[in-house]
Amino acid sequence: MTITANWSYPTAIRFGAGRISEIADACAVAGIKKPLLVTDRGLASMDITTKTLDLLDAAGLGRAMFSDVDPNPNEKNAEAGVQAYKSGGYDGVIAFGGGSGLDLGKLVAFLAGQTRPLWDFEDIGDWWTRADADAIAPIMAVPTTAGTGSEVGRASVITNSETEEKKIIFHPKFLPSVVICDPELTVGMPNFITAGTGLDAFAHCVEAFCSPHYHPMSQGMALEGMRLVKEYLPRAYADGSDLEVRAHMMSAAIMGATAFQKGLGAIHALSHPIGAIYHTHHGTTNAVCRVMPESW
Repeated sequence: MTITANWSYPTAIRFGAGRISEIADACAVAGIKKPLLVTDRGLASMDITTKTLDLLDAAGLGRAMFSDVDPNPNEKNAEAGVQAYKSGGYDGVIAFGGGSGLDLGKLVAFLAGQTRPLWDFEDIGDWWTRADADAIAPIMAVPTTAGTGSEVGRASVITNSETEEKKIIFHPKFLPSVVICDPELTVGMPNFITAGTGLDAFAHCVEAFCSPHYHPMSQGMALEGMRLVKEYLPRAYADGSDLEVRAHMMSAAIMGATAFQKGLGAIHALSHPIGAIYHTHHGTTNAVCRVMPESW
């Protein structure tokens, strides 16, 4: 079955196989004429990235890329990304990849126009109001995994390399204005990444569903997201070339990240410090932390 759709909740999402071909038009909609594609080191030389840069180049948008991004991005990556953005005279960011590339890309677009230091925008109280909202560059996002859902998130998770703590940097305008979810981009994921990212989406849904806060829309999405992961993650692991299955997993990731506006919980409370200190894969760490209480 072919799955194709256009959604406007929680943001404009172009969903379906092959829709990466629309990236130039998506940039135009986002108001980006000279984009900087931000991704992680592992993706930088992969075919899906090269082909995306080819599409941008063919449309006259250049092929600029910044990929000095760690698996758990930190303030040093952010500083280097902002420097690359400013020196290149770019006018927007394409956040491309899994959680690390997406989070760092959004942060570069946010920080490039700010005068205050990064940690002044931690998700504490109303600290986000310290930002100059008009100086935030346009963001579009292209996920290449099905886990974090950062493509529909209003925050970035950034590790403080000095204190070895993960911090949440928040602003409503972190939410990308256009997202391309193309399941073809996830076909090449290794099995262990498929499993780890899929269980990340599941953890988001579980914690959102269990959160005591009132948000009935999130509650419904969390429940359906859990169902999708339960049904389709084993199939994605067994046959990564099945585009229908990959599409359902991308939907589950979006649903998990949208649902956790309702709140997260103990899984992330454990996995964030572990990841910050030992630099483990976030989704896999979530999966381990979810299983651990059951085995104690």
